[in-house]
Amino acid sequence: MPGGFDVNALMKQAQQMQNEMLQAQEKLKDEVVEASAGGGMVKVKMGGDLTLREIVIDPEAIDPEDAEMLAEMVQAAVNEGLRAAQQLAESKMGGITGGLGGLPGM
Repeated sequence: MPGGFDVNALMKQAQQMQNEMLQAQEKLKDEVVEASAGGGMVKVKMGGDLTLREIVIDPEAIDPEDAEMLAEMVQAAVNEGLRAAQQLAESKMGGITGGLGGLPGM
């Protein structure tokens, strides 16, 4: 059917995109981003798969009289790490899903 909609081509393209996404997700597991808070007093490493890999706390940040401040620094560092890991994932996955704009109805 000339000029018609090719369902088989669409299915093949969707399968290829799914395979590429699975490969990209596997690669993200090996990627690591770092973030810090409190002027570097608390540092975290996050995996590209949004897993917390490491927390490092400078001993000077540990004040028994102000545990709340340390908790806030940890929270800030983890949140920044999550943002960085999400941004990494979006940049890696965006190239794969960017092709959707060319599909009819997408």
